[in-house]
Amino acid sequence: MSTKNKITRRTFGKYSIAAMAAATGFPMIIPSSALGADGAVAPSERVIVGCIGTGNRCRDLIEGVFHVKQAQIVAVCDVKRDCREKSAKMVNDFYGSNDCAMYNAHEELLARNDIDACVIASTDHWHALLALYATRAGKGIYVEKPLSVSMEQNRILREAVREHQTVFQFGTQQRSSENFWRACELVRNGRIGKLKEIRVWAPPSSAGAPTQPAPIPETLDYDRWLGPAPKVPYTLERDSNKWWWFIEDYALGFIAGWGIHPIDIALWGAGDLLRTSVSVQGTGVFPTEGACNTATAWSVKLSYDSGVELDYRSDPPPTEWKERYGEITSHCTAFEGSGGWLRVDRSHLTASSDDILKETIGGNETRLYRSKHHMQDFIESVKAKKDPVSPIEEAVRGDAICHMSDIAIRLKRTLHWDPRKECFKNDDEANARLTRAIRAPWKA
Repeated sequence: MSTKNKITRRTFGKYSIAAMAAATGFPMIIPSSALGADGAVAPSERVIVGCIGTGNRCRDLIEGVFHVKQAQIVAVCDVKRDCREKSAKMVNDFYGSNDCAMYNAHEELLARNDIDACVIASTDHWHALLALYATRAGKGIYVEKPLSVSMEQNRILREAVREHQTVFQFGTQQRSSENFWRACELVRNGRIGKLKEIRVWAPPSSAGAPTQPAPIPETLDYDRWLGPAPKVPYTLERDSNKWWWFIEDYALGFIAGWGIHPIDIALWGAGDLLRTSVSVQGTGVFPTEGACNTATAWSVKLSYDSGVELDYRSDPPPTEWKERYGEITSHCTAFEGSGGWLRVDRSHLTASSDDILKETIGGNETRLYRSKHHMQDFIESVKAKKDPVSPIEEAVRGDAICHMSDIAIRLKRTLHWDPRKECFKNDDEANARLTRAIRAPWKA
């Protein structure tokens, strides 16, 4: 082991300060806040963060890290030069320095011993593999949703997270919102009676995208962007958020990419009632032209052995749902019980009776994990080495509903899911869609 590798993070700050003083030949004046005074967190006590996949969504998450005093970003990685430069500037501007390192290759960032945690906001087809590599490198991981394009990769990642005792936070940030937490506690504690049905809707995928080959932008490492996906010619804006979300090689479309949010709240509110065997059937509409090939509309019904039904649709929802719940947004989770209903989205928490919303939850009743800020919950969990509000098991369960819904509408028949074995019963064709080939040299 080199001398450099023997320097711990707690001594690194003092070592760096001494080195700078020696190099300049005069004493350094260090702000007291940098040493932990004035309410700041001392460098040795901060969670040091690296970000992989630094497009628009990651820049939102970077803002979230800025909110947390116990954390500091030191490196960004992206296969798009303009993205990593923009994100590095954002980090440097916030900290008032030029210290944020930039990488094209994730291996270089993950090799840094000073980084404690990674925020992963790449394209969907890279999520699970990057999280797996970060887990094996000993980092805590915040992973954007959906978890992956294959249930096989989800299972491998879950096993690794538990083996390495990794702190894992899934990017289903609605669990850190007061309305969603409140809604799920009310449902869990029977305030709408016995749960009968959950109605979920989410924005649909887009159609289109050019199919003619185009020059690869000189700012893009296209082979690395493709990564584990099949090697295909570059087409105009293939790597942009306008299109890749809706191309099956890189994502399941919004049936997973957006739908995971209201699906996750359905799981949180229903608890064990959605852990039983389930039959899945539905219909979907798929584009017939352009590079996009994920569902632009869907209607899926999941019937659980517990007696609860989950009705999952693309926006807009049926007219009767609009009439029942009043003002409708493009996404929602609505719980129907024997004693009333409750619906929640990012703008509303309403119920069939105002009295339901006035209910309090007693000390002996079911209490859910309380998080008021998703990124802060992650950073605090890394420091405490504990599970945050959206742990790996919940991520895999939510992803499974998205995968089984997508497979059911593609195969156009009723499927039967075994939650213990995490596969379809007696259906080789459906189960084959739970795995994906990974292009060399990448592997799980």
